[in-house]
Amino acid sequence: MSGHEYQEHEFEFVIPGRQNPERLDAFITRSIEHATRTRVQAAIEVGRVTVNGIASKSNYKIKPGDVIRVRVTKPPPIQLIPQDIPLDVLFEDADVIVVNKASGMPVHPGFGNRDGTLVNAVLWHMGQRDAIEVLGNRDVWNSDDVIQAMNSNEIRPGIVHRLDKDTSGVMVVGKTYAATLALTSQFAMRTVQREYTALTWGVIKDDKRLIVGDIGHSTRDRKLMAVVQRGGKFAATEVTVVERYDCTTLATCRLKTGRTHQIRVHLAHIRHPVFADPDYGGREAALNGVHHLYKRDAQQALSVLHRQALHARLLGFVHPRTMELMQFETPVPADIMRAVSILRPTSELLLPSVLQ
Repeated sequence: MSGHEYQEHEFEFVIPGRQNPERLDAFITRSIEHATRTRVQAAIEVGRVTVNGIASKSNYKIKPGDVIRVRVTKPPPIQLIPQDIPLDVLFEDADVIVVNKASGMPVHPGFGNRDGTLVNAVLWHMGQRDAIEVLGNRDVWNSDDVIQAMNSNEIRPGIVHRLDKDTSGVMVVGKTYAATLALTSQFAMRTVQREYTALTWGVIKDDKRLIVGDIGHSTRDRKLMAVVQRGGKFAATEVTVVERYDCTTLATCRLKTGRTHQIRVHLAHIRHPVFADPDYGGREAALNGVHHLYKRDAQQALSVLHRQALHARLLGFVHPRTMELMQFETPVPADIMRAVSILRPTSELLLPSVLQ
């Protein structure tokens, strides 16, 4: 769709006669809404800031009469644009809609995913046709800003939890403000039942294991998460083995908390990354460590699976109006099933219940 290009803006400041000496980067950060010191310094380093027509340094002390020009690029406004995208609806009433999200579909618009999301599809499904602006032009924003803006402005649908773009499975969405608040409270209180089916690398020895580890941003890549010693949020995942294969394990994962990439991070942390997960060591890096007897099957399974083998199989919650306990299950998608069929020994003919 059009209008997704970054837009360049220029700011000009003429320093008044009574201005006290101040660092250039500090002045710009204070003067431009939503600017951060780090991004301002980066702009100065690449010559996007001039003082009296000359590129300057961050530690330059501004003085009366200086003319400061700043050129910045900003993402265009975030808009929710209704789109006629097919949805696999499991349940719907006046308060909530429960869907089986396909892999490859982002939950909401964000950096790099302006449309084609679950929110765009649900808006159309609910009869909305006009675009809704959520965030205006801002220098910096993230996915949490989008969700906060949507909920604070009472925009429906109300997103109360998320699945990664390439994770499939059950999601509930609030159709009214009251339903969204009630569902959000259930997720915050950790009373919602959430079970995932995961295919992992390696043979997990313990039949059941509780993985506990605070999760925060990775120091190697800020786009990814990691188990950290400081600055993270408490996270706990219960892993139960369903089947063990030669070089992989089929498991059920129950979330005790709900952190970004939690299952993927926790399984990678115990050296059993999710099969085919490109971000947390679940593709070629894991394949290199497989015994040569099993490498051919593993390589074939990877070739048919182009996303992490993780599926949100079950979701249980209390209906926000009727107070009825509701539970929804979805079968594991065909792409994960194909990988499992390659990795499972031929003698094991019966499907476990999590795959049916």
